[in-house]
Amino acid sequence: MELTWTGVLLLLCIFFTLISSFKMYKKKGQLPPGPTPWPILGNLFQRDVLPLYKHYQKLADKYGPVFTVWNGSIPMIALCGYEVVKDALVDHSEEFGGRIDIPAVRRIFQNKGLTTTDEKKWRELRRFTLSTLRDFGMGKKKKSERVQEEALCLVEEIATTKGQPFNPRRIFASAVSNVICAVIFGNRFDYKDKAFIEKQKIIESQIRHSVSFLGMVYNTFPKIVEFFPGPHKNIFAEIESICDYIHEKVDLHQKTLDPQNLRDYIDCFLLRLEKEQNPSEGIYTLEDLVIMVYGLFIAGTTTTSHALLCSLLVMAELPHIQAKVQHEIDEVIGTNRTPSMEDRLKMPFTNAVIHEVQRHQNGTLETYPRATTCDIKFHGYTIPKCMAIVPVFSSVHFDPLHWETPEKFNPNHFLDENGQFRKKDAFMPFSAGKRACPGEALARMELFLFFSALLQNFTFSLVGDTKDTDVMSFLKDFRNNQYPLIRAVKRSVDTCGQ
Repeated sequence: MELTWTGVLLLLCIFFTLISSFKMYKKKGQLPPGPTPWPILGNLFQRDVLPLYKHYQKLADKYGPVFTVWNGSIPMIALCGYEVVKDALVDHSEEFGGRIDIPAVRRIFQNKGLTTTDEKKWRELRRFTLSTLRDFGMGKKKKSERVQEEALCLVEEIATTKGQPFNPRRIFASAVSNVICAVIFGNRFDYKDKAFIEKQKIIESQIRHSVSFLGMVYNTFPKIVEFFPGPHKNIFAEIESICDYIHEKVDLHQKTLDPQNLRDYIDCFLLRLEKEQNPSEGIYTLEDLVIMVYGLFIAGTTTTSHALLCSLLVMAELPHIQAKVQHEIDEVIGTNRTPSMEDRLKMPFTNAVIHEVQRHQNGTLETYPRATTCDIKFHGYTIPKCMAIVPVFSSVHFDPLHWETPEKFNPNHFLDENGQFRKKDAFMPFSAGKRACPGEALARMELFLFFSALLQNFTFSLVGDTKDTDVMSFLKDFRNNQYPLIRAVKRSVDTCGQ
């Protein structure tokens, strides 16, 4: 009897595999070319295909700038090179402005906030958030002043290392996170606050998991993976604890809300909720507020702190670049005041260095595909509605048609012949088009003010034998969790040209 049931199960497995394979290969013939997928698994276990930021060049050389890869039985259209990505995200922003259903995102965000599939709700919440982040202050401190104050706190914290080796990762993450915390919660946290640090670690674990191989497996076979133990179990439980914490904050804000004295994003949202004209539409809800705050906390902590950390590691590895940045800081700012956003126009080289660091970074944007909102003819192919679209931003930032020396760290990419800063269209660290990052302006501000304040006060160097240390690899792999120790030596007044 057991043998009979084993045979039946085996036949069923073979049957469903054949059915799945038939559907995949039928669909494959209607899509742009690409590497041949395995039945059910797609290209998931083909290490010369995924992740795309590592293998896009070889695939684009073989199949062209528009090709198909398979995440399990789900096809995704990859877009490579500046011209193709711009054509999709900017010139056809509405057609390529949808979002696909990602199981992990659905599990965490519950179709709330900016992850909602309700287009009207998404537009309204995005508009409200952009407006609030842009205008927040209500006659109080400007965002730039908040960042300047946090930059001073960061300088004081690093000064306590007294030139001894330290791991900068946690300090930088706390500083950057404090800026968004001041905006959404109305307060900052001490760098040694254990609960604050624990929340940062939870978010970092979520991001690492989302871009990891196990994360791809979860999003491919969520119902199967949910039956097994693994890191996803702990991550989801920890995220729920953060959302519970945000709920408590929201409850406290409701009890102390003063419409004439709005303290932060939560207050602004609660006031907007009270004024909601059509509550039946459910655009502004407490559940959406919690998810919005959690999303802002993630976006305002991880990528910006990683960019800041990488910029200092690059300065430590390239002392001649660091010296040139410090010379510009000395000439424009000196030592008697904190850097301001007005200084950026007078500091083209410093601005160019920050941009070049971002150009080399591989973030998490490719982990969250777009989707087509209608059938569209694009670069010789007919792409159907609701198709997952993956703009490969690494291919934009290393496009040889738009960068003189794409593989090298070269700040001159962002400088004209007169040494003045120049914008580059082929620069998309915050994505582009309809779903570009809403926190882009705040992130740019933080990077400039933190970076300038740190190099105004310290000279950074790597610790130990650095012959085999390849700092650029940290920019290219967001998942890397091991950073070298650095040393921050206080610059003297004479060194700063005073």
